[in-house]
Amino acid sequence: MKIYPHLVVCEHCDSVYRRRVLAPGDTARCGRCAAVLYRGSHLTADRWLALTMAAAILFIIANVYPVIRISLHGLHKEATLWQSAAALAHGAAAPIAVPTALSIILVPAMQISLLAWVLVYANFGRRAPGFAQVLRALNALRPWSMIEVALLGILVAVIKLSSFVQVVPGAGIWATAGLMVLITLIANRDTHWLWELTDRDCSCQTVHA
Repeated sequence: MKIYPHLVVCEHCDSVYRRRVLAPGDTARCGRCAAVLYRGSHLTADRWLALTMAAAILFIIANVYPVIRISLHGLHKEATLWQSAAALAHGAAAPIAVPTALSIILVPAMQISLLAWVLVYANFGRRAPGFAQVLRALNALRPWSMIEVALLGILVAVIKLSSFVQVVPGAGIWATAGLMVLITLIANRDTHWLWELTDRDCSCQTVHA
């Protein structure tokens, strides 16, 4: 299948436009249905990569260090994100163990890895091997990343448990909070402009959009 990176198709009415470079904050809209086609990014490739690397560091911390520490009568128990997802595999909540692990661990890990892959090459004005497939995968993964849901669940658990036992937030919970912000910044960005950034020969002209 041939790829036309200089064209953009409206997802709502299938109108086709020639892509143009937008200033940061500008929005291209469909002339037929007024739907948003794409937006100008405030992030440069190097800043986007820096945020992705920061997200990778926070992801490691969130999965290595405990999110909470429970103490009762001199006994202590700590739980990381992985251990929290694994605990769901036992008992009545077993059916949601796999979706939980996917949404809070595996999908964010894939998003960070794939973004880092394309952005490292983009910083040199080049397209990474499998560029088109990676961008499609990133768009497909976007709805499945639910770090914010995991953080909300952890906070609810901390509040409920604090009435019965001593609960101390661990380094993992702060890393998860920071990861939630960074994942929103890096994984929900419009990736269309990466085509232009990595194609120096692309002659994108202005069409009403």
